[in-house]
Amino acid sequence: MTVTAVLEHAWVVVPALNEALVIRRSIDELRKVFPRVVVVDDGSEDATGEEALAAGAVVIRHPLNLGQGAAIQTGIDFALSRGAAYIATFDADGQHSVEDLRLMLEVLCKDQLDIVLGSRFLGRAEGMTRSRSALIRIGVFFTNLTTGVSLTDAHNGLRMMTRSTAKRLRICQDRMAHASEFIAQIGRLDLKVKEVPVTITYSAYSVAKGQKMTNSFRIVLDLFVGWLLR
Repeated sequence: MTVTAVLEHAWVVVPALNEALVIRRSIDELRKVFPRVVVVDDGSEDATGEEALAAGAVVIRHPLNLGQGAAIQTGIDFALSRGAAYIATFDADGQHSVEDLRLMLEVLCKDQLDIVLGSRFLGRAEGMTRSRSALIRIGVFFTNLTTGVSLTDAHNGLRMMTRSTAKRLRICQDRMAHASEFIAQIGRLDLKVKEVPVTITYSAYSVAKGQKMTNSFRIVLDLFVGWLLR
C-alpha cells in the first residue's frame, strides 16, 4: 500500500474544548498530511466547532463537557464507524507536530505494531519548566509501576494505532487520567507498542489553556484513585 493510500485510511481524532483561537490553524496544518480529521467539540462555549468545520474537519459536538477521555472515545468510535484502518489522537492547541504523527504512522506500519506512542523525553519539550517535567516524570513512574509497562512518557496525547487496537481499547476515565488508562490496557492486552521521539511545544497559549500544573496534580490524583478502585 502506498503512503498516500495509507493516509487516506487514517483518521485523526482531535478532542477540543474552547480552542476557537487556535484550532483552525491546527486543523489546517493537520489536513495538509492527514485529510480525514474528526474534531470532538467537548461542550465548548466559544466557536471551536465552527472554526474546526471551516478548516475542513468533521465535527461532533458534546452538548456538555464530558472530559478529554470521553471526547477521545467518541472520536475513536466515529472513526471506526467510517472504516478507519489507522486512528491517531492529536491535541487541538498546537503543541503537537504533524510531521511527528506522519513518522509515527510509518513506524506503526513498518514495524507491524499495534500502537505507537510519542515521547517528549526521547525527543524535545520546548518551553517546559523543570517543575512541570519533574511532576510529569512522577506520573510516568507511577504509571509504569501500576501497569507493568515501561515507558518514558505516559501522558502524551500523540498516539497512532491500528483499527484492531482501537476496537480493543476502551476509555472509561473521562478526565486526564485516560492517558494512563491507555497504558494499563496496553499492558493488559499485551499489545505491541513502541515509543518514538516527538517534539512538544509549550507556547504561552497552551500553558495558560491546557498545560497548567494543576492538571498534572489531577492526573496523579486520578491515577491513585483508579489504582485503589482496581
